[in-house]
Amino acid sequence: MSIIDDALSANATLADGYDSERGKPPAPRIAVVTCADPRLTAVVQLMGLPDADVDLIRNVGTVIDDDAIRSLIVSTRMLGTREIMIINHNDCGLSRFSGDELAQRLRTETGSAPIAPVTFYTFTDAEQNTREQMLKVRSHPWIAADVPVRGFLFDVGTGRLSEVQPESSTVG
Repeated sequence: MSIIDDALSANATLADGYDSERGKPPAPRIAVVTCADPRLTAVVQLMGLPDADVDLIRNVGTVIDDDAIRSLIVSTRMLGTREIMIINHNDCGLSRFSGDELAQRLRTETGSAPIAPVTFYTFTDAEQNTREQMLKVRSHPWIAADVPVRGFLFDVGTGRLSEVQPESSTVG
């Protein structure tokens, strides 16, 4: 049996205990942008936040790209989210290779050179990357200036968060 088949089988049983109150329209209080790395799966629980309070946006590398911005605009402008938290982490896979290396490897392995993705958003310094992602959010004109944007590093060894200070006073 495949993993998907196992998941569907488990869902058939586990859904019996589903709380139908969770089916209400979302009304998150905070948007959290974080990495898709499985080690961050419990980050919301480690912050003591109820799932219903969090609009969780995940992608590989904690990247503020067009899709993340789209999600943040909907979250803040339509769902009522009042704070944005960007959580990067140590030991991120995107810091272990360059985007050019990966693109070359893929061209070699597949014999194709597609036009997308344009970049893989690799980085070498997670703290600096967090600052850059904070700046991307803060500089977007459709993210209201009164919505705080704060960045953090999650330590995959301890489960603790440490705040990353922005480089300029324009992020906040």
